[in-house]
Amino acid sequence: MVFHPNPEKFVTGAYIKIGYFESDSDLRFQDEVHGNLFEQIEKTMEILFSKYFKAYISYDGIHRIETFEYPREAVREALLNAIAHKDYSGGVPIQISVYKDKLMIWNEGQLPEDWTIETLLEKHSSKPYNPDIATALFRSGYIESWGRGISKMTEQCLEMDLPEPSFYYRSSGFWVEFKKDIYNQQYLEALDLNERQLNALLLFKVKGEIVNSEYVAQYNITDKTARRDLLDLVEKKLLIKKGEKKSTMYVFPR
Repeated sequence: MVFHPNPEKFVTGAYIKIGYFESDSDLRFQDEVHGNLFEQIEKTMEILFSKYFKAYISYDGIHRIETFEYPREAVREALLNAIAHKDYSGGVPIQISVYKDKLMIWNEGQLPEDWTIETLLEKHSSKPYNPDIATALFRSGYIESWGRGISKMTEQCLEMDLPEPSFYYRSSGFWVEFKKDIYNQQYLEALDLNERQLNALLLFKVKGEIVNSEYVAQYNITDKTARRDLLDLVEKKLLIKKGEKKSTMYVFPR
């Protein structure tokens, strides 16, 4: 599988499937990535970052800077983990599902005996499901083989002010879920928000919460108008309401 140009000749499902979903039941387009495992890694990364992910453009002087929705190295690490830990006897491909607000990577397989998700989130040894594949990836410089992949993914997401990735076992396999920072001008402008709401989400996102009185003072409006604006953001799942009456605050979900 590592070097043969068509590993599916010997192992059913030894490829990667990518799909863009408007919702769980609404697949808009998809790609399949074939070839040896090294080709699959490089082609998958190229397709994701050229076709599936948006890049936000900024400038440093005359230099154009592209900032993608997800950290490249974290996505690469998740892909490498899926390849090294996949149970290839299952006959199904690695599946990558891209949504407007999240990225999900699934591989069939299971955790080592007596391991839990909590084990993965702590410092742990490297114990790949496919040691021969992991060794080939290590010797070619793709992975470190120290069991640091999950902590590296988390650190890279936090450096970009993204939520920590989620890891869970379901549907006979292992999931990694990256959540997008939806609190940016481009995304929010498409949500039919009024000017106050859009401005407040960008202004208060670093603080992580909005109090009704702060909203009133910031925009010189009545309590009733502020509550209406903020409850609308709760209904749109952009904020979470906590507390009642004077102790009410609206927090950013993480």
